[in-house]
Amino acid sequence: MSKGGCCTREYLARGKDELQAVVCNCCGRRMRVDGGVLKEDCVSVDHVFGYFSSRDGMRHHFDLCESCYQKIIASFALPVEEKEETELL
Repeated sequence: MSKGGCCTREYLARGKDELQAVVCNCCGRRMRVDGGVLKEDCVSVDHVFGYFSSRDGMRHHFDLCESCYQKIIASFALPVEEKEETELL
């Protein structure tokens, strides 16, 4: 998925893939993973660029820790749309 860089998610194969680490693409901090479960919130983006883009057909994936996400959205010209969810998965 990445060209020459390291992935932001590391897995350990034990009959099945077990998550070992998630690294923020912005600040490089390793987020807390325990027993294959991410123990803090993370914004994960997976986007395929379509026609009329300079990145036609390219897939980008990145993970952001909550702190970096907050800093990025604070710089937006228009605020993000927020809606409270009552059921979390």
